[in-house]
Amino acid sequence: MTDLLAEYAARRPKSLALFERARRSLAGAVGHDLRYALPAPIYIERGQGGRKRDIDGNEYVDFLMGNGALLLGHADPEVVEAIARAASLGTHFGNDHPLHIEWAELVQTLIPCAERVRFTNSGTEATLLAIRIARAATGRSRLLRFAGHFHGWHDDVVHGFHPPFDADGSLGVPPHVREGLVTIPDGNLNLVDETLAANPDIAAVILEPSGASWGRVPIDVEWLRGVREATARRGVLLIFDEVVTGFRFSAGGAQKLYGVTPDLCCLAKVMAGGMPGGAVAGREAVMRVFDMTGDPHHDRHQRVVHFGTFNAAPPSAAAGIAVLRRVADGTAIAAANDAAARLRSAWDDVLERRGIAGYVYGSASTYHVYFETDPGRVREANRRSDLHTTEAGRLKGMSGRLIARYQLRMRSAGVDNMSSTGGVTCAAHSPADVEAATIAFEQTVIALRDEGLVLPLA
Repeated sequence: MTDLLAEYAARRPKSLALFERARRSLAGAVGHDLRYALPAPIYIERGQGGRKRDIDGNEYVDFLMGNGALLLGHADPEVVEAIARAASLGTHFGNDHPLHIEWAELVQTLIPCAERVRFTNSGTEATLLAIRIARAATGRSRLLRFAGHFHGWHDDVVHGFHPPFDADGSLGVPPHVREGLVTIPDGNLNLVDETLAANPDIAAVILEPSGASWGRVPIDVEWLRGVREATARRGVLLIFDEVVTGFRFSAGGAQKLYGVTPDLCCLAKVMAGGMPGGAVAGREAVMRVFDMTGDPHHDRHQRVVHFGTFNAAPPSAAAGIAVLRRVADGTAIAAANDAAARLRSAWDDVLERRGIAGYVYGSASTYHVYFETDPGRVREANRRSDLHTTEAGRLKGMSGRLIARYQLRMRSAGVDNMSSTGGVTCAAHSPADVEAATIAFEQTVIALRDEGLVLPLA
């Protein structure tokens, strides 16, 4: 490993120097926790299609894809042109503008629950606002969420997404926040119903319709349908966090793909075409909590207050419109899905041929790799399919040391993932990209096996 680190560092002198500067200027040395890596983060200079290049000239097949925002790939010409055209007229007005309305109308056309749309600047802002809407619309205060599901970093939801799920998610969150939160495992409809019955002050249920952390812990579609029925029966609002799945799983998101329509959904990433942007979309009756009447008392005290200097800024709206027009016919989504299917098949074949205890899985244009490191489970498995699990603690509980080594070796071989051992594909990923990434994956798992970090199947 020392040799690998030395070789990795030797090929990134500019990155090492920039990391030293970052330590002196950036709090925590990076702008996003998942970007932190040793001996240095990746500092990207440019991206094109399904690849990107760092400041030292190292090229990567990119499966991070702007944290999942770039369904069309880097620097798509139509998106770049739309941003440039909008910016040339003014980057920000502080007023609404025609692109704002057009963007909202496209979301309405595509997303089943989107009778009304309210824009934000990120997915975290969208979930924060959706929870406020639900509390205002129902007059209730508590939130039901599921262990392992990720909904951003604000106080209401920062607990419960990473194992151990009962531990605090961050320093700095007041203890009373937990009083407004009920966290249970997903997958058990009886438990959902019992929890709602025991907590009549629950305003909303929030979940990722892909399963926890963009599908790292898959869920059954029938369970989604059951949650929809249980919430509707009890007058509890259902919030789909479609920040990743929106416009990626289908043009209408997971809700369209699975035929389960929530009361509210949270959107970001693909929706804004690689620019800052998010939204809450929902039923008109629920979204009326924003309405102004001109009555000073009502407008000050009886509605949801929501500001945001850069909500639906012209460059973001222009990028979002360009992407959603392309997404609408499903062609780009199908291309990204096809790349992911080929990757999952090729990588799973590597694990089969090399006899590694693990498997590759995922939906639409996502993939995840699970390595089983419990010797007892490996001994009991007759085939790799015996290792399959939906336990959140297992799928999200691979050791930090294993994940760090996996990511370093993949990056050293020219592949960048999204988080943990998974990633997303885009419409621009080619068969050559998948082939190159498969070679890197095979080199990585062989090295991890030789280091004793992953186990051979008995």
